This record gives sequence, structure tokens and C-alpha cells, in this order.
Amino acid sequence: MWNCWILGLLFTMPLMAIAGATEPTKHVVCYQGTWSTYRPKEGKFGVEDIDPFLCTHLVYAFLGIQESGELRVIDPYLDLEDNGGLGNIKKFNALKLKNPTLRTLLAVGGWNEGSKRFSIVANDPEKRSRFVEQVVQFIQRHGFDGLDLDWEYPGQRHNLNENNDRENYVALLKELKAGLNPFGYILSAAVGSAEFSASISYDIPAISEYLDIINVMAYDLHGPWDESVAINAPLYAGANDTTQRAQQLNVDAVIKYWIDSGAPPEKLMLGVPFYGRTFTLASAEGHMPGALHIGRGIAGPYSREPGVLGYNELCELFQREQWTLSWEPMQQVPFAFRERQWVGYENTNSLMLKAQYAMEHKLGGIMIWSLESDDFRGCCGGESFPLLRSINRVLFGRDNPTGLAAEMQQPAAATQSGDGVADSYCRDTNGYVRDPNNCSKFYYCNGGASFMFDCPSGLVFDTNTNNCNYADLVEC
Repeated sequence: MWNCWILGLLFTMPLMAIAGATEPTKHVVCYQGTWSTYRPKEGKFGVEDIDPFLCTHLVYAFLGIQESGELRVIDPYLDLEDNGGLGNIKKFNALKLKNPTLRTLLAVGGWNEGSKRFSIVANDPEKRSRFVEQVVQFIQRHGFDGLDLDWEYPGQRHNLNENNDRENYVALLKELKAGLNPFGYILSAAVGSAEFSASISYDIPAISEYLDIINVMAYDLHGPWDESVAINAPLYAGANDTTQRAQQLNVDAVIKYWIDSGAPPEKLMLGVPFYGRTFTLASAEGHMPGALHIGRGIAGPYSREPGVLGYNELCELFQREQWTLSWEPMQQVPFAFRERQWVGYENTNSLMLKAQYAMEHKLGGIMIWSLESDDFRGCCGGESFPLLRSINRVLFGRDNPTGLAAEMQQPAAATQSGDGVADSYCRDTNGYVRDPNNCSKFYYCNGGASFMFDCPSGLVFDTNTNNCNYADLVEC
């Protein structure tokens, strides 16, 4: 079994960086809500709509968990190839063939999965062990680079008071790390943000020891559950934030709490929303933050959830209807209103400010929830993925982490691969080509451009799998 796992690791190891590409110094962790493939019309977002060059890490959301500790595939028809399924997971991980620097993570959990089953599993050593085994085998089988644990939230949303979720969460992470580490797999987690909630769920120094990436969900800080209208993810506190609790509900307070509590800044990803929270105002005259409301606002044509509008839905709405667009200067976020409808959201300006904040506080990068809510088709008159690109420009000085997309559109030239053989091969083909004189060397051809790779020492390129493999298993 161990030999099979190690061999599988080599098959799924990220390929060497493309010559001339810059390894990103920050992370851009992008979730895809896979159910978005069922959205109607221009809102439909499938794996084929993902630009694999715009993120450093892609997260497949979600799989579930059973009380036994086994993984639960929520949508087998979408996720798997069995019984004529669509094979979404295979397509998702195949994006690494386009961008070999990309990392893919499997997310387990999410808001709809709840907290109870996680609590039951984490409280039982045998079930924890089964969960770890299931996770490692699933990652190995499907070619992910790691796990994103999305338990929302330890110690909350269930009545299992006899379970010590806070300590059990640490034990679960410790055992997951032990199971994933021999294969070089990444362990990340999506975590709650504000102090009054996070202090219930997390022993921050303890979980930081085992997590490679901590995705801080610094959004949903305000919404229709509040008495008055407020913006989803303000960067700083506002004039109406007069109580101790209210002063915790902004990005600056969240990040400072996590750092002051012992989280290494370089492991923290500042989570940002690509959607807004909508309200129905009590009066059309009261439209500033702090105005009274009577509940959730309108739903969008794609997400179809009252109280939520994706940025793609918002920007199209602003084109069709006459909304008043405003900026909250203290909180450094936009809001908009029309008659009795009100929304606090993000735009390119507010997200660039958040990215700059991440740079100034030496955070590990930015986490995005989620890709399908960006203007991914460029329907609002500009470029595709404008929100994501604006973040990248701050973090990397260009609109993607590696610069690969721009390079791969250039004509083939010796400066790219440094190899005339590769250039001649790539004039007539696309995809991977093994060097005819050196089996450990191969090239990626795309539209006439060529990029050179070298397999790790002792391995050669396997043309059957398009991965590096043991030499004695490859016909060379």
C-alpha cells in the first residue's frame, strides 16, 4: 500500500516551474462553488470557465463528511465519472496541465454541511483515523494537492455540548497533518473571523502549528441579521460601530486579532467576498449605513438567493437600472441603493485596498469566495475576472501570479525554451512533447510557444500519463 501511495504521489507531483516564469511570493486561494455549473444563462460557471493562470491555489467546494468519518460525495453525477457522470473533479485537476505551478485543494464541509457531523467525528479517535485515511486516499486517487477543512464552526451551531470541539479540532488537524505530510500534501482550513466567534472555536497557536494555510473568512461581518444596514466586509470600523462587539466586525480588527493571538501572518489568507449583502430598507429616504431595514433584499438571476448578489449580477444590474453608487470613506467599501433596495459589496477599488492591506501586514495572500461571482465573462464592458485581476495587480504587479498566460501567447522563440528542437516540435503540435534525446526533459507547446521542463532527479517523462514517473516503468 505504501509503495502505491508513494508512486501516486510522484504521478500527482506538480511539474517543475516553466522556464522564465516567476514563482509567486503570495498566495491567491480561489474557491469554486461547484453548484454554479447549474446556474442559468450567463451565470453558468463550470470548470471550463476557470482561468488557471489567475490563482495560485484552486479549491474544489465541497465534499461532505459522514458521522462514521467517511467522506460523502455530495453530487456524484457532477463530481465523478462513474455511471456516466460528468467527471468534474478530473477536469478540475486537469487544469494543472495548463498551468503546472497551480495547486488544487479538496474542500470538505461548508456552511450547508453544518457542524454536528464534524463534532461527532472529531470526538472519536477511531472516526478521526478513518476520516484521515479517506481524505488521503481520495486526494491520491483524484490528483489533488491537499485538503481544505471547512468546519463551520467548532463549538457552534449544534447541541453536542459534551464534545470539546475546540480541543478536538486541534487533534483532528494534528492527525490530518500526520497523514498528509509524508506525501507533501497541503493542509489548509477555512476559519471564522471575528474575535467573539473565533475565540469559541479555535486555539489559534495550536491550529497554526498544523495548518499550512489559514483562510480567514473576513466577510459576512454584516447582513440582514443585523438591525440596520451595514456593509458585508468593511476594511475598518465605521461611525456606527460604537459597541465592543461592533468594533470587532471589520477586516482590520479580524486580522489583528488573529495575529495578536499567535497566528503567523505568512500563513493567513485574507478572505474577501465577490458578492454583496442586500437589504430592503424600511424607508426609501433612509439609505446611509445604519438605516433601518425590514429584511433581505432582492435575489440575483444567477445565484437566486434573496439577500445576496454576486458582483457579476450587481454590475449587470447597475447597467440596466439607475442605482446610486456611493463610497463609505471610513470603512473603505462601496454601497449602492435604489428606492428601497440597498447593497453593501466589493468593487475593484475596495479589493485593491484589501490586497494592499495584506501586503502591508505581511500576510500570506488573499482568499476569494468565490470565482463564479466575479464578472468572469467580462459582460460589464471590461476584461474578464476584473475583481481577481485587480487583486493580482497589487500582490504581483501584474494581473496573474506567474505571468504564464502572457508568456504563452507569445510566438515561439529560443528565449522561451532555449531549445530549437522544442521550437520545431511546437510549430506542429499542442500539449506535452518529450525530448527525443533526453527522456527526463519535456516541453509544453501552446499555440506555437514552447516551454522547457526537467523531471525531478531519477524520474523520466511518461507520455502515457503526461507526468514524471519511475524510469523502469516508462518506455524510453
